[in-house]
Amino acid sequence: MVQKISILFIPVLILFLFSCTSGNKKDTLHPKEKLAKNVSLSKAFLLSETKKTGVPNSLRIVTWNIRDLGRTKNANEILEIAKILRNFDLVAIQEVVAKDPAGAQAVAKIVDELNRMGSKWSYQISNPTKSPSVYMSERYAYLWKTSKVSLLKKAYLDKDLEDKCVREPFIGKFKLKKGSTPFYVVNFHSRKHDDHPEEEINFFKDYPERLNTNNIFIVGDFNLNERHKVWDDLYGLGFKSAVKNKKTTLKMSCKNGVYLNHSIDNIYYNSAEVKFVNSDPLDFVKTCDNLKYARMLSDHLPVFLECVID
Repeated sequence: MVQKISILFIPVLILFLFSCTSGNKKDTLHPKEKLAKNVSLSKAFLLSETKKTGVPNSLRIVTWNIRDLGRTKNANEILEIAKILRNFDLVAIQEVVAKDPAGAQAVAKIVDELNRMGSKWSYQISNPTKSPSVYMSERYAYLWKTSKVSLLKKAYLDKDLEDKCVREPFIGKFKLKKGSTPFYVVNFHSRKHDDHPEEEINFFKDYPERLNTNNIFIVGDFNLNERHKVWDDLYGLGFKSAVKNKKTTLKMSCKNGVYLNHSIDNIYYNSAEVKFVNSDPLDFVKTCDNLKYARMLSDHLPVFLECVID
């Protein structure tokens, strides 16, 4: 009797073990964990598209709205962000979380990863912007490669625009290590596109007089494109946009192979003071298959400008 029960039990046991084994083979990774496997997004990208030109002593500046940069980013995502940024000299970041320390900590983690990649980096994070509510307030950040760039004095939020902008700009004064001409970077994240960001951007035409120089880079997420008439006053002063008619935000989903949306991130520079070398949005997405994972880094593409400062 015992022998018969054992014989009947063996097939049941085999079936149970097989079901457990096949269940383990099923891909049960959380989407964020899949990032480590799927986002070699940046690996191929870095090898092919961010190589520096042969122009000596050029400056490579990049601006990036890294959506909700704070506790939402895990270690793999921080690493991928650092991989994308590592070939640049000066980085301006928008949308650093301000309501808790996680935003500043995420920036520090990015810099820590960058410092493991062969070059020494430094950084400064702004105070929270003086916004109408804590939900609108953000921090900005500057990161720079210390072998190429020096921060000449502590960067600061523009108090003159506190009452005029939802998030007042963050201004840094820098100089190339092998250069003699200081330059300013105005880092900005405007109010929403349907809330008339042009009313904030209209004040930017005053920066050359206020800062007493035309060596100014106005960078960030402006929530309107470079063709808007609000830029005409700056263009009249000799400024140009680094990228023209190029989409810089990511759609929620891919349709007919299209995953890019709006043209709102840019770098504005004075063409009389700066010699243009190269510029582009940095498309780390590449294909629709990558869109889901790419959006875990940000819903914006970085935009870069390589130039020579006279």
